[in-house]
Amino acid sequence: MIRLGGPVYGYDGDPDKWASAVKAKKYTAAVCPVDTTADDSIVARFAETARRERIVIAEVGAWSNPLSPDIATRRAAIEKCTESLRLADEIGALCCVNIAGSRGDKWDGPSELDMLEETFEMIVETVRSIIDAVKPKRTRYAIEAMPWMYPDSPECYDSLLKAIDREASGVHLDPVNMINSPSRYFNNAAFLKGCFSVLGARIVSCHAKDIILGPELTVHLDECAPGLGHLRYDVYLSELTRLGRDVPLILEHLQTETEYDAAAEYVRRVADANGIDL
Repeated sequence: MIRLGGPVYGYDGDPDKWASAVKAKKYTAAVCPVDTTADDSIVARFAETARRERIVIAEVGAWSNPLSPDIATRRAAIEKCTESLRLADEIGALCCVNIAGSRGDKWDGPSELDMLEETFEMIVETVRSIIDAVKPKRTRYAIEAMPWMYPDSPECYDSLLKAIDREASGVHLDPVNMINSPSRYFNNAAFLKGCFSVLGARIVSCHAKDIILGPELTVHLDECAPGLGHLRYDVYLSELTRLGRDVPLILEHLQTETEYDAAAEYVRRVADANGIDL
């Protein structure tokens, strides 16, 4: 079963209101409703509510730059990732997710340093240090792929996981972030199948968005809402279903509640047309 989820609003830190808001959207998955500053008692209440209401907490976001060239920024980011992984384990989230980070000026931007072999090794050592500091029992630390930093392909992701060599390292799949060329864009059905072929057993959570190629020179690939781009959602959902287990699919990066509702409706419509349980 695919568990669709997205942001919910207006629960004011109350676990029961949060669960009601999730169910009002007909979601069965959600992002973590608290951050690392929450008291243990609040974390425990949300964890129990999620279990009782059968809501899968898909991810704890640890968005930061563990590869920053600024030492203080790097240390703070690694601490944030460590505390976020600890929160994910405590609340029962499937993963703690972050990008690998950048050695350039922008935490999620391109830098020529990000595609070096030494950077690959830095990522390996950083992820190991985060996992080894927490030793999670129930969750995974997962890197979200990006178009211009490691991992930028399923094969690169596979190599990274093998190098990290930790049981608590998993895959957060965001295929749109790896569609970084016209060939992948036009052939994204095959690309999606390749992602699942290479990474399927290790996928713990996924993002739902879309991508559109513009006519301007040289190449303009822009993120957009599901249904407004070229991503083969029939293939994406079918491959998720073939995993044979519950996997969250989380809508993200939209601006309004209305946009999220429309995106969820599109995903459900594709699922219904293909006989997929969502």
